[in-house]
Amino acid sequence: MEKRRLGQSSLEVAPITFGCNVFGWTADEKTSFALLDAWVDAGFNFLDTADVYSRWHTGNSGGESETIIGKWLKARGNRDKIVLATKLGIEMGPDKKGLSRAYMQTAVEASLRRLQTDYIDLYQSHRDDPETPIEETLSAYAELIKAGKVREIGASNFTADRLGESLKVSAAKGLPRYQSLQPQYNLMERAAFEGPLEDLCLAEKIGVIGYYSLASGFLTGKYRSKADIEGRARGPGVAKYLTDFGLGVIKALDEVAARYEAKPGQIALAWLIARPSVTAPIASATSLEQVAELVEAAEIELDADSIAMIDAASTPR
Repeated sequence: MEKRRLGQSSLEVAPITFGCNVFGWTADEKTSFALLDAWVDAGFNFLDTADVYSRWHTGNSGGESETIIGKWLKARGNRDKIVLATKLGIEMGPDKKGLSRAYMQTAVEASLRRLQTDYIDLYQSHRDDPETPIEETLSAYAELIKAGKVREIGASNFTADRLGESLKVSAAKGLPRYQSLQPQYNLMERAAFEGPLEDLCLAEKIGVIGYYSLASGFLTGKYRSKADIEGRARGPGVAKYLTDFGLGVIKALDEVAARYEAKPGQIALAWLIARPSVTAPIASATSLEQVAELVEAAEIELDADSIAMIDAASTPR
């Protein structure tokens, strides 16, 4: 498996990131272990989670995904083979949010405990915190790196202006720089990333690990009518894509998929992997069959005509 360097960091990752937001939500512990085993057996090494996963699910309080990953790492004894990414900043409870030095020191210890590890390979600001000075946040990251608890840092959901400002502070103050960005990015959601944000990532050599790479499953082609989304966990997130534009994107994916004897979702991922700015798009799976599809997607190299067809169908109107 050819690995890609994440930004200018020390991390080398496979071309697809496994999104662990499903653990403790739509995948129980036993299923999660099987999915992780299959992922690593196929030669992949990059896992992305967050402390807040999956607090939104009834009965959960956050930390479920990290806890499952921690149990798996301990059971398999393979920590050195995994590039482990997690995030902090979104509210975990009263006064438990943001990117202040005090909260970061507490949050990292909680994540390390759940993950049953001494260090986090990529620790990410889950969202911008305008109430905390950038220098305070980056200084706190510097302390965590010096202590050996964090190797590299990344940002998620930042605007181009705020990411650019953070990079300037890093350079001016000699502080750690964000080596990656995690934006929402897929064929149905191109406008927010493409433009100033993508240009900045390319210019500054920031690795990109976009989330919702399959638009909540819409780009797999399994949701083509309102009847298809009834009673599905991701249904509410998919309904907005059931438009002439969305179905036009699916039609283009169908045509390219036929050329490659692949599935629409695999082509959607292959398009992202081929994007010069993208390092390793994030995709989730809840079954071994879906893991196998992700593995195959990483092997598809789209030709220029296929990329152009998909571009034309998915360019924001």
